[in-house]
Amino acid sequence: MTLADDWTNADTTAVFKAVLTLETVEEAEWFFRDLCTAHELEEITKRWAVVRKLADRVPYRQIADETGSSSATITRINQWLRSGAGGYRLALDRLGLGKGADR
Repeated sequence: MTLADDWTNADTTAVFKAVLTLETVEEAEWFFRDLCTAHELEEITKRWAVVRKLADRVPYRQIADETGSSSATITRINQWLRSGAGGYRLALDRLGLGKGADR
C-alpha cells in the first residue's frame, strides 16, 4: 500500500463501517446528505466524475470543461488513480467502468 496509514483512526474506521451498512443507493443518498454539506457532496461527486472520465481516457482539457475541476485537481486525482491505495480502481472495476484505462 502506497498510502500512509497515519490518517486512519477509530473515527475514520467508524465512518467506513457505517458506509458498509448501507444497502441501497437511496440509503447512501440519505446517509451522505446527512453527513456532508451540499458543497462537500458537490466536491465528492465532481471528483468521482473526474475519476470516471480519466478511466475512460477523456483528455484533461475536456474533463476540466465538463466538470469545472482545475488541471491541478485532475492531475492529483489521476496520480491517485494510477498509484494510490487502489480504491478508485477497485470501485471502477466492481462497477464495470473504465475498462479502457491503463492499469
